[in-house]
Amino acid sequence: MNKATLLSAMLLALLVCTTARSEDLLGRVKHGYADSGGVKIHYAALGEGPLVVMLHGFPDYWYTWRHQMEALSSSHQVVAIDMRGYNRSDKPAGVESYKMTHLVSDVRAVIGHFKKEKATIVGHDWGGAVAWNFAMRYPKACDKLIILNLPHPWGLARELANNPDQQKNSQYARNFQKPGAHEKLSARGLSGWVKNKAAKEKYREAFERSDFEAMLNYYKANYPREPYKAPEGAPPKVEAPVLMFHGLKDWALLPGALNDTWRWLEKDLTLVTVPNSGHFVQQDAAATVSKTMRSWLKLQEAGGSQP
Repeated sequence: MNKATLLSAMLLALLVCTTARSEDLLGRVKHGYADSGGVKIHYAALGEGPLVVMLHGFPDYWYTWRHQMEALSSSHQVVAIDMRGYNRSDKPAGVESYKMTHLVSDVRAVIGHFKKEKATIVGHDWGGAVAWNFAMRYPKACDKLIILNLPHPWGLARELANNPDQQKNSQYARNFQKPGAHEKLSARGLSGWVKNKAAKEKYREAFERSDFEAMLNYYKANYPREPYKAPEGAPPKVEAPVLMFHGLKDWALLPGALNDTWRWLEKDLTLVTVPNSGHFVQQDAAATVSKTMRSWLKLQEAGGSQP
C-alpha cells in the first residue's frame, strides 16, 4: 500500500469513526424536561462542566448539534433543546405563545433547571435570534455567545429596509406569515435539506411529532413585516464575547447583514465565514465549527483576548 492510499484509508477511517460516534450519541445523551411557565421544554444533555445551551432553528431539532455536542462534552455540560413547537417539547397554541419574550424565557428556564446562574448560549437561525435577544435581555446569565447563520437583529432589519436582494430572498418568510401556510408543509419536505440518510429518517420522525403551525408562528410573531423600516435608536449592547459563523452560500440570510455587528457589542467578536457552506453550517462544516467552538471556548475560559 503506497502512502497516498494509506493516507486515504486513514482519513476514511477517521470519518467513519466520527460519524459512528455522532450516531451513537443518541444512546448516550440524557433526556429531560425543563418547565417554562407551564410549557415543557425537552432537552438532550451530555458531559459535565460549564453549561452550554444550544438552540436550533427552522426546520430542525436538538439532533442538529450532535457533532458539536460530541466535541464539547469532554469539557462542558452541553444541553441541546427542542424549541417549543418542535419534536418532544410542548406545542402551545396561538401566535402569541411564540413571541420572543416567551422564547427567551424558555432558555432562562433551562439554565435554572440545571441550577446554574449563567451559560454559554449557542443559537442557529431562529435559535440565533433567541440567543441574541437572550444576551441583550439577560446579560448576567449569558456568559459567552455563539451564533450560527443569524445576523444581529439590527443588521437584518437594516438590510430588509435597504437591500433589495435581502428583501427578495426573504420572500419565503413573508409566505410563512400568510394564513394557512403550515398546511403546505410535510415532515418529508421539511427534512429535505438533511444530507445524511440515517439522520434524515430521524428528522422525519421528529417533524412528525412537531407542530407545523407552531413552527411558522415564529415568523408570524417575530419576523419583520412590510413595509420594512430601518431600526431606530440602538439596542442594548451584548456584554458577552461573541463567536459568529456564517456559511456564505446561505441564500436566505445574506452576509451584508453582518456589517457593523461590532457596534452592538461590548467585547470581542470573532467572525468565521465558511465559503462552501450553506445555511446549516453546523452540519455542512461540522468539523470546522466543532473545532473552532472548542478552541474559542478554551481561549475565553483562559482569559480571552484581554492582555
